[in-house]
Amino acid sequence: MDNKDLVEHLVALKVMRLTKPALVSPKIVTCDFKDLPGNILNNYLKDDATAVVQMETLATGQFLLLPQSFGNIYLGETFSCYVCVHNETNQPVQSVSIKADLQTSLQRVPLTTQNNSPIMLDVDETLSDVIHHEVKDLGTHILVCEVTYMSNYNTLVSFRKFFKFEVMKPLDVKTKFCNVESDDVFLEAQVQNITSGPIILEQVTLESNHQFSVKSLNEISDGTSVFGDVTLLHPQESCQYLYCLTPKETISNDIKLMAAAKNIGKFD
Repeated sequence: MDNKDLVEHLVALKVMRLTKPALVSPKIVTCDFKDLPGNILNNYLKDDATAVVQMETLATGQFLLLPQSFGNIYLGETFSCYVCVHNETNQPVQSVSIKADLQTSLQRVPLTTQNNSPIMLDVDETLSDVIHHEVKDLGTHILVCEVTYMSNYNTLVSFRKFFKFEVMKPLDVKTKFCNVESDDVFLEAQVQNITSGPIILEQVTLESNHQFSVKSLNEISDGTSVFGDVTLLHPQESCQYLYCLTPKETISNDIKLMAAAKNIGKFD
């Protein structure tokens, strides 16, 4: 996430995205002891620090690995990052401060949580800040980090770095309508997980507008969900929901109003 500055500054700016670590497992390459390599591959696997003792051939790990890339960011996630300014010189640096903003296509959001008053950084000292922000917009986002400090000539110097990333939608929703003679409208909604990891759907509801009343057909007689206690979707898996919308009397007796009622509600 770094850019190279054209000017050599007294302090260095580092930005690291904070995400959950994952278990790292060994690369399993093994063979039968009667094969030509004998026990060489098996012994090598036993010596692997990431392998679990006496379970070396299983794809399990005992060490956590920090993310090696920026990864994907999806709508609704909390974007977290660590911003650090380090004094790389052999003398103190005065009046050091950090400012971080998130620029979207709609707005610019200030993110800095620390006290804005400048401080002095001694040799090899750092000034850091941890930023959290819930992502609410799709598309291109730009993290703008600005560092200000006092130069050796007693003048304020500042520089900025820009880190661009894309925010993608986690779910894809496809709908299908079916009209019946009773004027009821059946809505079938297919929700697909298009992220790179599993997702749990805690609640899926259809909020009808004032012209319709809605009934969910996704529960059995005792109110239990037909999908069970937990609706878990692995990557590219989908789940289908069914709803029945009944027009209210204010429009059910008027053909023109029924034909004009195109906005039936909001899927949440």
